[in-house]
Amino acid sequence: MSALEQRLQSALDSRASRQMLRALDPSPPSSSTLVDFSSNDYLSFSRSTVLRQKLVDVVNDDATPLYGPPSSRLLDGNTPLHASLERRLAAFFAAPSALLFNSGFDANVGLWTCLPGPDDWIIFDALVHASMHDGMRASRVPRQRRRAFRHNRVESLERVLVDIVERDVGVRKGEKSVWVGVESLYSMDGDLAPLPDMVEVLERLLPRGNGHMVVDEAHSSGLYGPRGRGLVSALELERRITVRVHTFGKAMACSGAAVLASPLIRHFLVNYARPLIYSTVSTHLSALAVSKSLEMLEEGKSDEPAAHVHALAVRLVSRLSSLLPPASSVSLPPHLSSIITSSSTATAAPHPPTSPIVPLLTPSPRPLAAFLRTRGFLARPITYPTVPRGEERLRVCLHAGNTQREVDGLCEAVAEWV
Repeated sequence: MSALEQRLQSALDSRASRQMLRALDPSPPSSSTLVDFSSNDYLSFSRSTVLRQKLVDVVNDDATPLYGPPSSRLLDGNTPLHASLERRLAAFFAAPSALLFNSGFDANVGLWTCLPGPDDWIIFDALVHASMHDGMRASRVPRQRRRAFRHNRVESLERVLVDIVERDVGVRKGEKSVWVGVESLYSMDGDLAPLPDMVEVLERLLPRGNGHMVVDEAHSSGLYGPRGRGLVSALELERRITVRVHTFGKAMACSGAAVLASPLIRHFLVNYARPLIYSTVSTHLSALAVSKSLEMLEEGKSDEPAAHVHALAVRLVSRLSSLLPPASSVSLPPHLSSIITSSSTATAAPHPPTSPIVPLLTPSPRPLAAFLRTRGFLARPITYPTVPRGEERLRVCLHAGNTQREVDGLCEAVAEWV
């Protein structure tokens, strides 16, 4: 075994000894008989016969290109289809402009790498996605000017901002920018960012307009706001958020992402975002798939599925709250107590407090997941380093295709294991 192989094997063995080794599952939900409480297919679009037929109809048109273009966007990849999709995305999300990326990861890395200047500050929620961390680390902003605040704590955000304003005269004068990175819905905790309060603090402490919030809406697209336009839209904050990132790989059941921002920021990204510049553009077929999923949202076909998901979330949390004993080895996080209300109250709100992601906190997520498999349910264990030590969990993801009976069965199985 070479020195390289020894080093790689040693690292893998170390992870295995700590029960941290990752592996690809040879039996994904789509090929199993298990009830899916794991994937991000929130609206069950991947199983929608209506959506499938929309794509089939356009694919069967001999005039429709499917493969290619085998080129980057800046060379020969700026096709009419991609340009048209961007215009539709901008119009749908009430944004000045949109720019396509091949993934949400690429979008976050691209924008965070190049938008903040070397004299700017970056502030971010402690639980933002790895792609945002990678982009921030690759940015021109030095480490000492990148500051985290406690997850979803507005007072923590305010303390960090006050400290920056007090110590940096350039920020006070509006000559330097402060970038704030958050997610609208967090994928591991299933909680929503208090965006109105965060925006108020940012605008109050930086009245010269040099505070810029970037919101990753990967998990809220399709589920919140009018026709699934996201949490920012539900809260009518579109004009007060500098950049939004909407991805297509979750509720829309496709792949790729769009950055929503001003035409100036879009033009800057076209010139400086390396994941865009040096990547082959998504295929015509991929763009067509996104186009048809967007059409479902435009036609309001996500409204009923989204309402069903939120109703299931209320049912799941309420049932587990009644079934789990107080000193149980499985518990719900505190923020979920606020959604134990009637289904009608939760689903009638313009931006329901529920989410499709319900974490079950437990020190034994793997045994619980294995037990649930024997009962016919697929839900994934989440452990360190994906979440901090001591915060291991089983993550339940709800979908429009799930039934009340399936949710009840899952709750009963969890209670049986406890």
